[in-house]
Amino acid sequence: MKPSPDQMRRQRQLRLQLQRPAVFSRQTFVVSQSNALALAALDAWPNWHGGRLALVGPQSCGKTHLAMAWAAQSGAIVVGDQTPELDALRGHAMLFEDADRRPVDERLFHLINMADAGASLLITARTTPVSWPTALPDLRSRLNALAVAQIEAPDDGVLDGVLRKLFRERNIRPAADVYPYLVQRMERSVPAALDVVSRLDELADAEHREITRALARQILEHEDRTLGLFD
Repeated sequence: MKPSPDQMRRQRQLRLQLQRPAVFSRQTFVVSQSNALALAALDAWPNWHGGRLALVGPQSCGKTHLAMAWAAQSGAIVVGDQTPELDALRGHAMLFEDADRRPVDERLFHLINMADAGASLLITARTTPVSWPTALPDLRSRLNALAVAQIEAPDDGVLDGVLRKLFRERNIRPAADVYPYLVQRMERSVPAALDVVSRLDELADAEHREITRALARQILEHEDRTLGLFD
């Protein structure tokens, strides 16, 4: 028997109250062929060559998720604008995120040297270290020698796992055929998965409907019309 509009509204209010926060843990990371090799390289810590590794991949592919899980495991200090002086970092594991969108200067050079001296350094970026601009010749040679773990764009396995995780965090149980339908038709990115789950939740609430393949089709066709794909 289909729930009444009032019942569906109360169910959504309860879901929002019980919504689970995102957790950056290995247990919640979706593993597939697109990231398995990078995961294996990360798991080789603390035996990285020279004590350092660059984790590289496109936006929202899972770099920060894995990096924060590693930081929790290793007790790493996240090196940011408010990080203590370099001397305070000696002997610690370190995480340096978004290296390709931050100044590649003496600070990174010193962090790499600390890794040479026995610390551990994980660097994340969207592009490979050989493409990062720097005017320091010694840093250039160190960047070129960095071991790189590459995460590829999300494949079907990742998208399916991410969708299930996002629905689960909202305490939603869509019809089973919603997952393969979305995976084959949505934009292939994690931000797109976040967006489609949010819009499905909102539309289901507004129209007092359950989340089915028909509702997913309505969402995606509206997106196609918005992008002008039917013009």
